[in-house]
Amino acid sequence: MAFRGRNAQSGIGVAEHTKNTFTELQRKKMHRYVVFKIDEKKKEVVVEKTGGPEESYDDFLASLPENDCRYAVYDYDFVNSENCQKSKIFFVAWSPSVSRIRSKMLYATSKDSLRRELEGIHYEIQATDPSEVDVETLQDRAK
Repeated sequence: MAFRGRNAQSGIGVAEHTKNTFTELQRKKMHRYVVFKIDEKKKEVVVEKTGGPEESYDDFLASLPENDCRYAVYDYDFVNSENCQKSKIFFVAWSPSVSRIRSKMLYATSKDSLRRELEGIHYEIQATDPSEVDVETLQDRAK
């Protein structure tokens, strides 16, 4: 079976590959970020794109479509006030204001089931435009 369960509201499941890719980001540091999309034909959340460990936050932002919803996780590295290297995983619910209403509804009703499957996320950001996910937002949250 490709998914553990389906969201009762939206009928959307989470592909096994989706969970495995998140684990590669979280535990193995194989990815800087992962962008997920809902495959409406398969009725599940799938991986759309991964960014290598060397990719920047600008690369991540560029991977979010201007006019459609997505979910994403970003592994944010920073140095804290004690001068220690830290890493926090951010979950981004990307829903641009110009997206189709149906897409916004589908992503909104499916978000919680995906979040439950991705254990180890530190912070969540809901964003409708790039200014809501600028790097300063991550810096402020991660402190």
